[in-house]
Amino acid sequence: MSGTLFVFSAASGAGKTTLINRVMPNFPNVVYSVSATTRKPRTGEIDGTHYFFKTEEEFKKMIEQNELVEWNKVHNNYYGTPKFFVEQKLSEGRDVAFDLDVFGKINFDKVYPQAIGILILPPSLEELEKRLRDRKTETEDAIKIRMENAKKEMEFATTKGKYQYTIYNGDLETATAELKGIMEKYSSFKSSIQSGS
Repeated sequence: MSGTLFVFSAASGAGKTTLINRVMPNFPNVVYSVSATTRKPRTGEIDGTHYFFKTEEEFKKMIEQNELVEWNKVHNNYYGTPKFFVEQKLSEGRDVAFDLDVFGKINFDKVYPQAIGILILPPSLEELEKRLRDRKTETEDAIKIRMENAKKEMEFATTKGKYQYTIYNGDLETATAELKGIMEKYSSFKSSIQSGS
């Protein structure tokens, strides 16, 4: 039996990672897709676990050899989804979760139109900017770039994107419950939810 594909998209700082990390323990059959990227690893990130870290030359070779489901250049770095990982997990009957930007999702849908799209948005652009500043990991220029990109991403996602669900992450508990409910509806591994939490 083939698993379900869940695609999460969000503007940077919308709280997507926190939200997903809260929900994932309820779904032991869901494996998180590992993307390839040319960006430098952040503290604690492990190659092959968080990302497949590639040089720009290595990434371009993957593009040429058609080894990526989708790819895009975001914040001056390349990101992409390796085909081999997706096909392997689906053939094992696992559900696969993807973290894709809204532009990458368009290309992804051409290969996997059956994927369940979940868009995570901040309650407002003002709140998004506050969250980015509170991280204290970004320069002023980086924050400006991320805010400009966030506006473009949100407009594109809501007008041209294919998302069955949109979650406004204002209250974390409410958003967590909403995401859990969506995934329970589609997960191919229901027994752990009924007998577990």
